[in-house]
Amino acid sequence: MSFEERADAVVAALDGEELKLVYRVLHRHLAEHTDLLDTHFLIELQKYLQRRAKADGVDIADHSAWDRWLGNDDAPPCDRRVRNRRTIDPE
Repeated sequence: MSFEERADAVVAALDGEELKLVYRVLHRHLAEHTDLLDTHFLIELQKYLQRRAKADGVDIADHSAWDRWLGNDDAPPCDRRVRNRRTIDPE
């Protein structure tokens, strides 16, 4: 892993498994840190990981498959997740 500054930006060469870990931790704590919800970093990280998952043959519309690919082996199935869904108020 490495970081390189380019003008006002940072370019990173990161390990895919570490990116999954960062995404899992950030996603798990979004309700406590709502300022992360619409950050360019989180949106781009999710897009990148979804592209990688698709390239690995994962149907990212299947949340259980997406979770398994991310390493969330203990994630609840979609029907239980929807029942327990809560609304996050960014205010």
